[in-house]
Amino acid sequence: MFNSLSRPPYSLRELSARFTIRPNLQPALPPASNRRPMASPSRLRPLLRLALASSLGAALVGCGTAPPDIGSVQSTPNPQVAKYTVNASGEATATVFFGTSTDYQFRTGTFSIPAPGGAASVYVAGMLANTLYHMRATVRYADGRVVRDNDHTFTTGAYPASLLPPLVASTTPGQTPQSGVEMLDAATYPIQIMAADLAGNVIWAYDPQDIGASSWYAPKQLPDGDFVALAAPTLPTPLSLPTVPANANLVREFDLAGNTVRQITMDQLNAELAAQGYNLQLIIFSHDVTVLPNGHWLVIATTQRNVVLTGATTPTPVVGDVIVDLDTNLQPVWVWNEFDHLDVNRHPWNFPDWTHTNALIYSKDDGNLLVSIRHQNWVVKVDYENGAGNGNILWHLGEGGDFKLVGGTDPTDWNYAQHGISFASSYTAGVFPLVLMDNGDDRMFPGDTTPVTCGADAGHPCYTTVPIFNINENNMTATLVFHQILPASLYSFWGGNAETLANGDVEYDLCASGTTANIVEVTDQPDPQTVWSLAITGHNLYRGYRLPSLYPGVQW
Repeated sequence: MFNSLSRPPYSLRELSARFTIRPNLQPALPPASNRRPMASPSRLRPLLRLALASSLGAALVGCGTAPPDIGSVQSTPNPQVAKYTVNASGEATATVFFGTSTDYQFRTGTFSIPAPGGAASVYVAGMLANTLYHMRATVRYADGRVVRDNDHTFTTGAYPASLLPPLVASTTPGQTPQSGVEMLDAATYPIQIMAADLAGNVIWAYDPQDIGASSWYAPKQLPDGDFVALAAPTLPTPLSLPTVPANANLVREFDLAGNTVRQITMDQLNAELAAQGYNLQLIIFSHDVTVLPNGHWLVIATTQRNVVLTGATTPTPVVGDVIVDLDTNLQPVWVWNEFDHLDVNRHPWNFPDWTHTNALIYSKDDGNLLVSIRHQNWVVKVDYENGAGNGNILWHLGEGGDFKLVGGTDPTDWNYAQHGISFASSYTAGVFPLVLMDNGDDRMFPGDTTPVTCGADAGHPCYTTVPIFNINENNMTATLVFHQILPASLYSFWGGNAETLANGDVEYDLCASGTTANIVEVTDQPDPQTVWSLAITGHNLYRGYRLPSLYPGVQW
């Protein structure tokens, strides 16, 4: 059966030539009394052509002639994103296949066209700049019919080179990195949120035009393929309450074309908190947003409180953090304030920026939260219980916390000024592995009388590590099952994250090794081998993580 995009293997002229009747190959004839005069070969050829044409036409009808266009392709404000619209005659689902040839190497997610039919669209994203692409939709009707659109072409544009960081990717010979795309959060560049292929090409980016001088934090992919991220300015040093325009201090959902789907500003959130009776004034959104299975968003925000510290007589302005649970209508339904659950007199580093919380993850196995509190050198577990918890801290992981360190030196091999925590398996409670970026800014070493802090002398340089702790909540042990200690020359003093990939490798982001960032995928062996890396020279990279594709549930 012929593909609607291809020609038959032979033209009628070619078929006729292949089946020309030769005089010495005439068929056997019936008795003379029962036959009419035989046509000459010259008369047979036109008749044969007519018969072949009829047969070929019947074959084409049986296979389905080339369909009319059921789709159309348009450009969007995003130069590397197309909008593909499909028209259907009834209830159906559709998927768009696309690529630089009609092999269509990539696909979008599947989207619905509800009964009684009509038009529905999908954004086609993940394409190289300034490149001709072929794309074609496949429509599957509820009654079992499958219809394929004709081929359409689309030529992408490009983001201005001055807005993008220079990316250099490298794969170690003989190694195979985990497939997918790398989602990047380039904290110090005009375009901060982008995705790159494993060759280092930017294949998608988000360039909001309505935001002032803000940092974008932690883009997360939603189940429908949109993204959500925080935008806010950095707290000034020395600390003071910034005056922040509303359009530069928000949490926003946006689609692949860059359209804002919904958002909440800090002014709106403060108004909602006041209406619910909270005596709380938030300053800026900060560092992370987590999407829950029920569609809620957990966001981090800073607040300030004047506190009289132990031994003092006058109050000190102290900055701490708050976690707010926003429901599907972006209404606050649960609030956790660190001032209510931690001792403000414990401030091991960088006070009065007391906590500097930078990451939170949800434990599906027990409904609680793990929170990375950078300036406490702790990861804590919070009693959330899917929104019904009292907010008590269930345990503290790190130096001076609740766990016994196994397989490492206490206090040196704990986490210090950490970033970017994530679960390293499908287990998230009881006994489970946890991976994080241990920046190591105030790392402690055993001393004769008191611990020595890194950087105090030449013998104790600061360095960064990537640990995986096997957490046992039953016997309160944290066992190092992976621990890559990076040389002091790669010390990354802020930012970054770490995760385990589907193929078992470990990936981490050295956000700030000086002014250079490196994302590295390594094997999970005791002596890790580099599999793949991505470098950005002259800039920092707040986070980087591997996605299967730009479409949930689709692996590229």
